Amino acid sequence: MSGGSSAFRAAVLEHFRRPRNRGAFDAPSGQADGANPLCGDRVRVQLVVEGSVVTDARFTADACAICVAAASVLTDHVRGLSLGEAVAVDATWVFGALEGEPPSARRRCALLPLDTFKRALVAVGASGR
Repeated sequence: MSGGSSAFRAAVLEHFRRPRNRGAFDAPSGQADGANPLCGDRVRVQLVVEGSVVTDARFTADACAICVAAASVLTDHVRGLSLGEAVAVDATWVFGALEGEPPSARRRCALLPLDTFKRALVAVGASGR
């Protein structure tokens, strides 16, 4: 992995080596699959929603370090958020959690989990609260 600040690289490596919430649920409330055909990243985000709260979130991925790290920080963050708060999570938050922005050619790697998460929210009926 090249480019980015040393803090960005350290955050990405930490979450790539020890991803949080990696795995699958037997019966999620909603899920979505995402892929980046340019680099081959593939990610699935699954959510458990009770009432109007994301009580759990997990991901599986066959993806680069940046994509896995973004999925790790994202699924960790959204656990316990209301659907309205979860819908509001954006790219700025993801880049902050990764301690910097990836190089422009790798932005899609970092944002694929977020895009997939947003589609999983739609699957549980939380498209814009």
